[in-house]
Amino acid sequence: MVQQNEYQNQPVQPAAAGRRALTGAAFGLALIALFLAGVQHPDPAWGKLWMLRPLLIVPMAGALGGFINCMLLHYHRSLGLHKGIAVVLSALIYVVGLWLGSVLGLAGTLWH
Repeated sequence: MVQQNEYQNQPVQPAAAGRRALTGAAFGLALIALFLAGVQHPDPAWGKLWMLRPLLIVPMAGALGGFINCMLLHYHRSLGLHKGIAVVLSALIYVVGLWLGSVLGLAGTLWH
C-alpha cells in the first residue's frame, strides 16, 4: 500500500486561484494604464480605440501569471520543487508573461 502525503489530498481552492488571477490582472491593468497615460499625441493611423487592445491583453496575461503562481505554489511538492524555488519561478513566469502581453498588446501602435 502506498501512502499519500497530505498535500496530495487537498484540492485546489477555486477562490484562491481566482484571487491570484484577479490580483495578477489588476497589477497588469495598473501597469499598462500608467504606461498608456503618458501618451500625449497618439498617431491618428492607430484609430480611436487603439488603447483597447493593450488594456485587454495585458491584464489577461497578468491573470494567467497569477493563476500559474497559484498552481505552482499549490503543487510545488508534487513537482519536486522547494517552495522558495517555486516562488521565484512563478515570479519569473509572471514577469515574462506581462512582458509578452505588453509586446502583443502594443504591437502596431507604440511599438512598430
